[in-house]
Amino acid sequence: MLYIFDPETDYILEDEHVLLRPLKISDFEHLKTFAINEPELWTWSLHNAGSETGMKQYIEKALLAKELGTAYPFIVFDKVKQQYAGATRLYDIDLFNKCLSLGHTWYGKEFQGTGLNKHCKYLLFKFVFEQMRMERVEFRLDSQNARSMHAIKGLGCTFEGVLRSNGYRPDGSRRDSAVLSMLKQDWFEGGEELLKAKLI
Repeated sequence: MLYIFDPETDYILEDEHVLLRPLKISDFEHLKTFAINEPELWTWSLHNAGSETGMKQYIEKALLAKELGTAYPFIVFDKVKQQYAGATRLYDIDLFNKCLSLGHTWYGKEFQGTGLNKHCKYLLFKFVFEQMRMERVEFRLDSQNARSMHAIKGLGCTFEGVLRSNGYRPDGSRRDSAVLSMLKQDWFEGGEELLKAKLI
């Protein structure tokens, strides 16, 4: 069976807990409450969406990258709470080398620690490795972001190292970025079952 990825196709990923659908410009109305009320969500981010203007720019940049074929952003809907919870993105999509990055992920505070992220990542890994036929998924995060580091390792990803001073934090300071990854062979040789067992 031939698997093809088309950035213009509306891919819907869902299970009984979460639904991921393509991000749209109108989703600003669903996400602006997080920008206004929870600006600290972007403490470790390379892009500060912690204001109405910041959130508009965040969405516009994500959609521009989608038009260029280098990214595919999703909005995250919590089906249990029946509320929009945040956003995530496939980016740096390299179809020739079958590699991409997964990131720009954030959730409102009430959705953190609920198991929502594991459901999202399970659906995204299945999509990336089984439909897009990617060979590698990479994560990059601020090396001081212990919470995210723990969460990504908990998905079964491997820590590879640190890129020193490779970006700016929202406060203007330089950050070191930790790099972790999941390979196709990791996923099919136990990674899927490991993550599936952690779903709640």
